[in-house]
Amino acid sequence: MATAQHTDKGPTGWGDLLAGGRWPQFALICLGVWLNAADALVTATIMPSVGADLGGYAYFSWATAGFLVGAILAGASAGRVSELFGLRSATALAGGVMLVGCVMSAAAPNVELFLAGRLVQGLGSGWISGFAMVAIALLFPERHLARVFASVTFIWGVATLLGPLLGGVVVEHGHWRDVFWLFATQSAIFSLAALVLLKKSGRGSGGPGIPWAQLGVLGLGVAAIAAADVIHVPVLSIGLVLAGLAILALVVAIDPRARVRLLPHRAGDLRTVCGSGYFAMFAMTAASMGYAIYGPPILQQLWGFSPLWAGYAIGAESLAWTLSALAVAGATGVWDARWTRLGAVLLVASLVVLPLTLADGPLALAIFGGALMGAAFGFSWAFMSRRVLAALSEEDKAIGSSAIMAVRQAGAAAGATISGVAANLAGFSGGLTDASARAAAVWVFVAVIPLAMAGAWATFRLTGGAETAQKDV
Repeated sequence: MATAQHTDKGPTGWGDLLAGGRWPQFALICLGVWLNAADALVTATIMPSVGADLGGYAYFSWATAGFLVGAILAGASAGRVSELFGLRSATALAGGVMLVGCVMSAAAPNVELFLAGRLVQGLGSGWISGFAMVAIALLFPERHLARVFASVTFIWGVATLLGPLLGGVVVEHGHWRDVFWLFATQSAIFSLAALVLLKKSGRGSGGPGIPWAQLGVLGLGVAAIAAADVIHVPVLSIGLVLAGLAILALVVAIDPRARVRLLPHRAGDLRTVCGSGYFAMFAMTAASMGYAIYGPPILQQLWGFSPLWAGYAIGAESLAWTLSALAVAGATGVWDARWTRLGAVLLVASLVVLPLTLADGPLALAIFGGALMGAAFGFSWAFMSRRVLAALSEEDKAIGSSAIMAVRQAGAAAGATISGVAANLAGFSGGLTDASARAAAVWVFVAVIPLAMAGAWATFRLTGGAETAQKDV
């Protein structure tokens, strides 16, 4: 049975977490998480203005799809890149790549350059999040990992609440291009700060190199999933989703035999901590995506919410995620396993509550269903990540830690597409009406219940048996 060890002893409070010169590095990680989260979220509120200025409405879904493709590829390669260049240089480079992407979008004279800028932003953002995970694994003792991940969750929650608001305020009082100039400035600050604050992180060893073959196959799989999200022919969309998932599975299959591995040892074996942990992260993230994507338009159509208020109603998920993560950040021993399992169960429960209430109420119960979904990740995310990191060998520490974000981002892309196919089959592609919104409010969630149950099964494997075990070997 896959289990993790917890051998790190010592003070576990916030004071000790920030002691020993760790607080500047902690601040840098938080800034990186903010850049990753806010840039991914802020574009939703500015896209109508971008469309009015540049045109190309038919291609605008690629503003998200292209960003995700870049982010997943960069996140997956972050571990090997950090070995090649060293964490300090690689992190500074990531900030520079994001800076270039933001400038491309901000100065874009046409939609083609704008979309290319979003792809480059995805690369920079994926590397930033991947290197943040590597920094957490390398710079912080295991006893502090739950609190560090709780802080990362808090930053994500703040970005979820403030990102769309920031975009709306900037567009209302300025120009949509100002959003990207703002993020370009923050990226420059991040890059310079990385050079100053990560001096003691060590130099690059060169490592074994870059796993180009696996990255190529991964890119093909992610591109297939992304294409399915923008094709509105249900049969083709389903076929591309299945093909994309099969190609992602192929990456796991060929990786152990490759000269340079992309993933940790036995990452595809569900009997190991890494295998069960990565699968649980992928499945649970995929199962949660429909609420964030389809919740707002359903609330607007059936409940008369404005776009802003619909966004903040859905924000109950992020608020619950943040509060629950902070509440259990100090849990140790058997309790981290119990909270993790509770999180998996709550995700399944939320997917039962939401289709029964989102369309026909009561509204408070529907919002409570979203809060259950947020609490599911708040209770489980940090402890799942900590167990995976604790199981990694020193050889696999960099690639295994960066893979956590790449796996979640791949799950987000797959989940968004699966939810989109379910919504379109329910009539959503024909236009937003009371009938299509009511049907989507059921099938978007019912379609992913098997994924949530599979994720819960993997979570129970991850936390089952004795509370301590050796590393995966």
